[in-house]
Amino acid sequence: MTPEPQPNQSVDPARDDPAARLLPLVIGFMALQPIASDVYLASLPAIGEAFAVGVPGAQLTLSVFFAGFALSQLLVGPLADRFGRRPIALAGCGLYVGASLVGASAPSLSVLLVARLVQAIGTCCTVISARAIVRDCHGPEQAAQVMSRALAWMAVAPIVGPFIGGWLQERWGWRANLFAIALVGVIMLWSALRRLPETNQHRNPGATQPRELLSTYLHIIRSRIFFTYTFFATATFCALFSFIAGSPFVAIEVLDISPRQFGLLFGCVVVGFVVGAAIGRRGLPRWGIAGTIRRGAMLQAAAGLVLLGLALAGLESVWSLTLPMFFVLLAHGLLQPSSQMGAIGPFPRQAGAAAALGGFLMYVVAVLLGLALGASFNGTMVPLAVAVAASGCSALAGAMLLPGIHGPRAST
Repeated sequence: MTPEPQPNQSVDPARDDPAARLLPLVIGFMALQPIASDVYLASLPAIGEAFAVGVPGAQLTLSVFFAGFALSQLLVGPLADRFGRRPIALAGCGLYVGASLVGASAPSLSVLLVARLVQAIGTCCTVISARAIVRDCHGPEQAAQVMSRALAWMAVAPIVGPFIGGWLQERWGWRANLFAIALVGVIMLWSALRRLPETNQHRNPGATQPRELLSTYLHIIRSRIFFTYTFFATATFCALFSFIAGSPFVAIEVLDISPRQFGLLFGCVVVGFVVGAAIGRRGLPRWGIAGTIRRGAMLQAAAGLVLLGLALAGLESVWSLTLPMFFVLLAHGLLQPSSQMGAIGPFPRQAGAAAALGGFLMYVVAVLLGLALGASFNGTMVPLAVAVAASGCSALAGAMLLPGIHGPRAST
């Protein structure tokens, strides 16, 4: 009789573990974030014109979304630890749908900003629940493999989304994009009501009490492992966020391409992330989390510097933007899953709080970078290239200098 695999045996968790049945929901929950941001990208220049606020005002609708996502994580994570993943995910889907509909009907920029803020809170509920579900069901390295698989499938959203958003923008205008986002939220709410069980078997009734909450966050942030991996997650996310925030204006206004063509450009770049996530998932058993991060950091720094060199030389074209960014996102596919799962790995009973704190730090830095990028837009590709190159070089410097990332495998 063949013995059942033990928890410490090397298996493909997404294929052999019963928890793999939750993978489609995990992918869907996580995809709500790029759908809310990336489908919307092709409309940013049109929103700036519609409300007469220009580039900084249009980018503010993106920055408010990510700022809301960042801040709400500090409460959503503990709520998921106290009440479970299912109720938080369902509430998040409901907020997502309602806010998207309000945003689609917004008569002013102020109303749109509020709707985007509430939409971000709903998105945060689903994303934090998804990360915690993965950690509930798997150990750190298995979780990193599952997360790589989930992120690879999730990348269908940012590949297809901007093209659909560009088509909707050209045909019906920016409001149509928010109606489409609401429809996706309805589908996820229906799916979660039917198929999502509760995976948190160690709910903590005191997780949201102020004293215990503060104690939990202090315990997490004192962890060298958490800090180290969160640094890498933040650096690589800043490279991605710089592209998300800056590319619509570079592509549509500097390179003079249509919203639909921008969607194709964006999708081609995101294919790099899919490739990177697939390489990372297969390489993790050999390289370990630390080795995967080192390889991703080296590639991201090199690609970012190539992008910067082309921009400084005045070589601004679709290809000089697309090719370097393809490899930047390929490196992101190596870095992000390992960094996220490495950061929350030591905290199986506080996975929600750890994912929340890590996400908060990551998004706060990225939002500040996005605001600086919007203010520095000068009609060239240079500000975007500087932000991407600086993010990649930060990841590489961290891989070489920070403690806790040495050896064939990081301590988890």
